[in-house]
Amino acid sequence: MGDRVAAVRFGHYAVPLARPVSDAKVATGRQRPLAQIDVLTCEITTNEGLEGLGFSYTTRAGCRAQFAHAKEVGETLLGRDPSDIARLYDELLWAGASVGRSGVATQALAAVDVALWDLKAKRAGLPLAKLLGSYRDSVRTYNTSGGFLHAPIEEVKERARQSLSEGIGGIKIKVGQPDTREDLRRLAAVREHLGDDVPLMVDANQQWDRATALRFGRAVEELGLVWIEEPLDAYDAEGHAQLAAALGTPIATGEMLSTVPDLVRLIDLRAVGFLQPDVPRVGGITPYLKVAALADHAHLQVAPHFVMEIHVHLAAAYPRESWVEHIEWLSPLFEERLEIEGGRMRVPDRPGLGLSLADTAAAWRLDQVEFAGVAAGRSDRGAVGGGPGGWSDGGGFGRVAGGWAGRVEFRADAG
Repeated sequence: MGDRVAAVRFGHYAVPLARPVSDAKVATGRQRPLAQIDVLTCEITTNEGLEGLGFSYTTRAGCRAQFAHAKEVGETLLGRDPSDIARLYDELLWAGASVGRSGVATQALAAVDVALWDLKAKRAGLPLAKLLGSYRDSVRTYNTSGGFLHAPIEEVKERARQSLSEGIGGIKIKVGQPDTREDLRRLAAVREHLGDDVPLMVDANQQWDRATALRFGRAVEELGLVWIEEPLDAYDAEGHAQLAAALGTPIATGEMLSTVPDLVRLIDLRAVGFLQPDVPRVGGITPYLKVAALADHAHLQVAPHFVMEIHVHLAAAYPRESWVEHIEWLSPLFEERLEIEGGRMRVPDRPGLGLSLADTAAAWRLDQVEFAGVAAGRSDRGAVGGGPGGWSDGGGFGRVAGGWAGRVEFRADAG
């Protein structure tokens, strides 16, 4: 029968930031400052003792909904061959078909999909990048976390200097304030501080209309920016296409889009120079690879958004050299750290993603649930469990494919 999924565990973690951060969405009153990142984890264990780890995330709201959806569809995996990733992804989509194929539904599946890819690479004894087919062993990286709008300009300049001294290769700062003149002043100060040779990007977080974005883009042409990110609403593909045609500075966007068709629309309209898909938001590595193949066919750069722990592998496996965003917010969740030197982020040489949850992460866990398959002929319902906070049997038996008689649900609330 081969190796099969024996257990699936989901966790909801709230990872605090050292300091709340504000971008243009906060400056324009649309959102509150960001104080934590909520993470949905998926841990898959097989009969042979192999383990895969995946995760998704949300900012401000949505992770409880992701956790709830994952709990409803997760037992579909029990007793199945974990190597059949595309097949399992399709079945998980159908398991939750009534809530659609975007947003919370697919973002919950992203954690599962990433865990399956991590497991597959571990089975092969390869880093994920090598399993996919790597073009390089390191990728260019730029820092975002030091350039938020809550920080005075002198702090932004100092954080930029520190990032460069730590081996990061480029700097991105936030713009998109109600007063565009203030954006221009801050940007000019950072460019003067860094000099002309340091790669510099800006991110407006969707806060401009088309006219404002065009005026800003023309005003900063001489600064030699790598890109202008999210100048318009994420779903305004036509507007981004108009900007891309009118400006010499490349446009970057795509991080907020949660379906392959939405991202393909940007490709088809030639609306970007840098496409920015996000694995957890688009639904996992499986749909991300579809987007990446189409982007490469269109001769586009791909600069994935956030979650550098996953994207370092995917950027290394993309034919065109691009950038991976360095934001350290999720680092405390894992035991391992990414290595950065000479402006580049090294691909871990450990199998899979090369990640494991840190012991200290338990302090941030808000909820956890595990589904364990019960092999035919067995009645030991306590074979899996004993987790922190005390497991309780959620009950519920039914026929499960792959030779399993049912499943046991164990629930732990970390409180």
